[in-house]
Amino acid sequence: MEERRVERICDAPGRLDVFAAEIAGVTRSRAGTLIRAGCVTVDGATVTKAGHALRAGERVAICVPAAAPAAVEAEDLDIDILYQDDDVAVVYKPSGMVVHPAAGNERGTLVNALLGRLDNLSGIGGEIRPGIVHRIDKDTSGLLLVAKNDRAHVSLSEQIRAHSVHRAYQAIVIGGMRDEQGFVDAPIGRHPVDRKRMAVVAGGREARTNWRVLERLRGATLIEARLTTGRTHQIRVHMASIGHPVLGDPVYGPKRSPYPVAGGQLLHAFRIGFVHPATGEEMLFEAPPEPRFLEWLEKLRLRG
Repeated sequence: MEERRVERICDAPGRLDVFAAEIAGVTRSRAGTLIRAGCVTVDGATVTKAGHALRAGERVAICVPAAAPAAVEAEDLDIDILYQDDDVAVVYKPSGMVVHPAAGNERGTLVNALLGRLDNLSGIGGEIRPGIVHRIDKDTSGLLLVAKNDRAHVSLSEQIRAHSVHRAYQAIVIGGMRDEQGFVDAPIGRHPVDRKRMAVVAGGREARTNWRVLERLRGATLIEARLTTGRTHQIRVHMASIGHPVLGDPVYGPKRSPYPVAGGQLLHAFRIGFVHPATGEEMLFEAPPEPRFLEWLEKLRLRG
């Protein structure tokens, strides 16, 4: 990806980062990074404040640096790619795999796998790396969207922000659900005592999870949970908050589970739908849960 320069005259008052993101075809957070790095000028003067108030008629120029070589190694890891074209890919992340490298997980992540399997990936944050626009937890399996260029990344990010991406999960939760369907509308934020956990807290970020019963089991329920927001650990936190934690959840589940499950929570992102950023076509993909999930489902059916 080569360095490029973009210039345009502002036609209406507004924030600099919003206008910069629009004309450069990058995310607003990326535009803010470029502004703070001194890559943006207004009428020839460098401006480093993302919230700078633009006036109509001012000329904004942006220098978008070339993407630096990725610091993450490409690895030949076994992941399923359900779909890909020049703009997007839909991939299946197995449970136990971390999405992004971090301390203690520098290798074996989904990012390592995508670098080894895909090319022409979106340059985000000045690095050539997979343009993952949302995440799922390490021990959750299922479908993830990947943007392969900046235009696709902006479009998919905007769809997620507008809650128009369809994301549905299957989960086995502890206990019998009283109703056939319902929702949890409760704000989520950091736990006030344990900062490594999330919790339903006053003043947290808006979060809503819709759920419906798929099958009633012995001491548990198979549900479909659909996200309208995408907060960290949202389904796990919301289901625990109403007394039905996800079976096998080591963080939000009971200290003594009625059924000890190895390998983490039985939660699977089975369906994802979005509008293709280039063609405008409505895309929908589904994938079944892993064998571990299905084995527990059969165990709980037999108990019934």
